Amino acid sequence: MVVGYVRVSTEEQNEARQVEALEKHGIEKWYIEKVSGKDTKRERLQLMLDFVREGDEIYVMDFSRLSRSVQDLLRLVDLLNGKKVKLVSLKENFDTSTPTGKLMLTVIGAIAEFERQNTLERQREGIVIAKREGKYKGRKPLKLDNFKEVYTEWKNGSITAVSASKLLGINRGTFYKRVKEYEGKQVQ
Repeated sequence: MVVGYVRVSTEEQNEARQVEALEKHGIEKWYIEKVSGKDTKRERLQLMLDFVREGDEIYVMDFSRLSRSVQDLLRLVDLLNGKKVKLVSLKENFDTSTPTGKLMLTVIGAIAEFERQNTLERQREGIVIAKREGKYKGRKPLKLDNFKEVYTEWKNGSITAVSASKLLGINRGTFYKRVKEYEGKQVQ
């Protein structure tokens, strides 16, 4: 079976360019997702890896669609080679099952990872400058209308912090942060 894997990093990005390029290769099954490639914990990627069998071919626009990490990319290639699944990248255009292909994959993966690290570093530097100039305030705090009620139940021992977090739609760390802020206001 010929499988296509398409990934863009955010909901706002459009996957049409990748889909159009891959359509020319007779894709029979598509796996498309809008999520960061920083790791391999992606629903559609995992479904695809579980689905493919010996003799299948996976087409991607380029290897950075599979992973931004060299180690993750090499692990994925090893997994696919072990399953005897062919991986084809339109942009890089080489066979990952050969020693030369694996070397090229490592080099390209390292460049992609380097680019991602540079982007993150520039982003952090920009945030520092924006904070210094008073232009960056961070993410706006969530408005939790029912916090007092949930807090009271939690404080009385009626519910756990996990349950309280779920009721509020936040993670446990954020819940404890809000508890600390709330209790700080009560003391003053």
